[in-house]
Amino acid sequence: MNAARCLIVDDSAAFRAAARSMLERGGFEVVGTAGDAEEAVRLTAQLHPDIALVDVDLGPDSGFDVAQQLAGVAVILTSTHDEQDFADLIVASPALGFLPKLTLSPDGIRALLAR
Repeated sequence: MNAARCLIVDDSAAFRAAARSMLERGGFEVVGTAGDAEEAVRLTAQLHPDIALVDVDLGPDSGFDVAQQLAGVAVILTSTHDEQDFADLIVASPALGFLPKLTLSPDGIRALLAR
């Protein structure tokens, strides 16, 4: 089975690097990283990822808006905030689900994908 192709969208370069390392060690293929909504949309069109790991708070951009724009991609929202802080927005979004950054793991992503 081929590794799932993942795009990481976060305004923190340090988080993008850490997430890339963690996902690659966990068997995912990270095809790109984006620091804002515009770059996320552009890279999705170019790279055709299976999964987009999207930070809820992208500085001036919203991860919820990004999720709306990434049709055909399994979007997993992430944040340093608790899921309860965004519960209504998560339910209303097309995102597959939410994982807190503190507990983000390849197994957590696989569990969401298996739903």
